[in-house]
Amino acid sequence: MSMDEHVLEKFGWGPSFQEAWRSRASEGEEPARIAADHGVEYVLYSAHGDLRATVPGRLRMAIRKGESVRPVVGDWVSFEPRLQEGTSVIQAVLPRRTQLVRKAAGRTEAEQVVAANVDVVFLVSALTRDLNPRRLERYLTVAWDSGAQPVVVLTKADLCEDVVAARERIAALAPDVPLHTVSSLTGEGLDVLWQYIGGNRTVALIGSSGVGKSTLINRLLGSARMEVGEVREDDKGRHTTTHRELFVLPQGGLVIDTPGMRELGLMESEEGLRTAFVDIEELAAGCRFSDCRHETEPGCAVQEAVRDGRLSPERPENYRKLVQETKKATRALNDSQKKRGR
Repeated sequence: MSMDEHVLEKFGWGPSFQEAWRSRASEGEEPARIAADHGVEYVLYSAHGDLRATVPGRLRMAIRKGESVRPVVGDWVSFEPRLQEGTSVIQAVLPRRTQLVRKAAGRTEAEQVVAANVDVVFLVSALTRDLNPRRLERYLTVAWDSGAQPVVVLTKADLCEDVVAARERIAALAPDVPLHTVSSLTGEGLDVLWQYIGGNRTVALIGSSGVGKSTLINRLLGSARMEVGEVREDDKGRHTTTHRELFVLPQGGLVIDTPGMRELGLMESEEGLRTAFVDIEELAAGCRFSDCRHETEPGCAVQEAVRDGRLSPERPENYRKLVQETKKATRALNDSQKKRGR
């Protein structure tokens, strides 16, 4: 490993990226990681320090044709440094180890990559009126499908009258997923989060606006780098984060902040869905019919679990909803690929 590549280790550089870069980089190119995405311009973490970068027309055309992916925060790229010009040019995106994907906003069925090369996903929700088990089920599905490790982080413990009851309510959704309650105001529970961040790992935070993602990142950074907004009287937060950004923590490790997402549309998340709803998948094996929809069919083991109190009625209902959403997204993606192939 060269001296320049050694410098990149604090940004998450490792053998898999090193091999991918050396197999495709041209003379004069160097590796770097995307730290911020401002739409037409990026910020790179490189061996030269922080650099501004753009995407050339050739790569933009390949992205439009579906022949290349659009660079996002967390990506490792091969770039051509033009230090005298004050900017650099991204030439290629290296293969991703993991990626957080959501359905793009609006009616389109196109996918939107939220962040790349993430090791751990903090699913952040506040212990206030924002606490929504159905939304967390959706977040868990996306996190499992990304290839990263999901961790549920319940913030604003100082504002919750019964933390134990709220914790038990959420823990029942995914017993095997780590769950932590914290208060960024008092510092309660923050120390335990460092076990997921050390070793130059990358953690992404996802959650709706107002749950305290920016405040949490400020506590991890040890400084007020992120703007923090007030929560409205209806308990809905204002969007203080307007773009995705990768931060290097003083103690080591990296965190990615993302704009608040009250709705998180699913793409092809069948594997993630099965993992997020493993209890229903296991119960379904005992249904009389293999194609049981878990509604009114006789011999439905899922509905039997609802009747005897082992399963909340809302959980299979949300499961059916997400299954249909995933199937719809899969059909739309297949149709799009067929049209592109014509």
